[in-house]
Amino acid sequence: MPLPKPTPVSVTELNRKAKSLLENQLGEVCVEAEIGDLSQPSSGHWYFTLKDGRSQLRCAMFRRANMRVSFQPKVGDSVIVRGLLSIYEARGDYQLIVDTMEASGDGALQRALEALKKKLFDEGLFDVSRKRPIPAHCERIGVITSPTGAAVEDIASVLARRSPLSHLFLFPVQVQGATAAQQIADAIAHANERAAAGELDLDVLIVGRGGGSLEDLWSFNEEVVARAIASSRIPVVSAVGHEIDYSISDLVADLRAATPSQAGELITRDTLEWLQIIDNQTDRLQLLSQRKIKQQEALLTQLKTRLRHPRQQLSTLASELQRTSERANHLIKQRLTADKQLLAKRQFQLSGASPSALIKSIKEMTKTLSARLPGQIDKVRHRHEERLTHLTQLLTTLGPEATLKRGYAIVTDQQGTVIRQSDSVAIGQDVSITLSRGRITSTVATIEAHEDS
Repeated sequence: MPLPKPTPVSVTELNRKAKSLLENQLGEVCVEAEIGDLSQPSSGHWYFTLKDGRSQLRCAMFRRANMRVSFQPKVGDSVIVRGLLSIYEARGDYQLIVDTMEASGDGALQRALEALKKKLFDEGLFDVSRKRPIPAHCERIGVITSPTGAAVEDIASVLARRSPLSHLFLFPVQVQGATAAQQIADAIAHANERAAAGELDLDVLIVGRGGGSLEDLWSFNEEVVARAIASSRIPVVSAVGHEIDYSISDLVADLRAATPSQAGELITRDTLEWLQIIDNQTDRLQLLSQRKIKQQEALLTQLKTRLRHPRQQLSTLASELQRTSERANHLIKQRLTADKQLLAKRQFQLSGASPSALIKSIKEMTKTLSARLPGQIDKVRHRHEERLTHLTQLLTTLGPEATLKRGYAIVTDQQGTVIRQSDSVAIGQDVSITLSRGRITSTVATIEAHEDS
């Protein structure tokens, strides 16, 4: 019996049935994978692919969902996503509609590591200025690491070869696990407490372990360890992992060693190196001693050539004394001559300024002036008489009597005030008229105003 032919359906209907089947049968799924390509258009939605070694899956995360993501994803990140499988009907694309996203594996640890690095950097814990100097050679060395790990054996082996006299003090801790970070921080604090109390004198602390994955080394990336290293009064060398590993403790410590073995080499000097230094210093001391002896011998020879017999020195001093005495006599004679000349000059000036000479000079001057005085008096008197005559004539000519004699009169009021204008009197007012001879009293009958032309 032939099978019934299926009823043809449209592409849209087929895609709709497939979408319903995926969404209803599988429900919410959780996928861990690496982000392949990533698109973030202006709409705010994210479109990306998740991939592993063999396959990839198209994903979409809409804006309302991706706003809850606590980090900015990028290509290559390992993430864990949750969402619903669906089909985009218009193209028939199989995709995952992502509702939540979080970092996974090393990706999450790496983000936490970078965030802590930034925080401690901003606080200045990585500044070179705060790092303590490490002694050139350390003989009392504290090591904070696992007692069963290879790190302590590597350090001990290096010290036995390079510096057998150095002492190693182990502070056993766990270097991996949930409590490891706090144990390391407590061991650093404990070493500092014992050093402060005088119980243990340490030149340096080595904090470290062998290599491993990021999770294995995570204890040395914890904030509590970083702050314990920064607070240590004892210089700290961080020796964590292999050369490719770089932890936060490396950044905070006073010195970073790529491996525990290198830490042992950095803080000690090889015994052979010490012997070589001693030999070099011995040779240098011998050379400097010989050079100093030669310098002193040369100085002694020079001083011998300058040394003279006392008789020669006395002869030299006698000659200098003779020259000085002669020079002193010469200077005294010069001074006496100058003083005599000055004295003669002062005597001459004094004789010219004596009272008798002054009196004689004044008498002669008085006699001369007395002889000239009568003539001068006559000249002055005659000059004043001529001026008086001139002024008398002028006064006579311009005086009021002369004016009155020419026919003029002076009009005054009863108080004797001279009347110069017609508006100064009133009709009926008595006025007095002074003539060249006599006075007339009159009463004002009329007044005529004089108009200026």
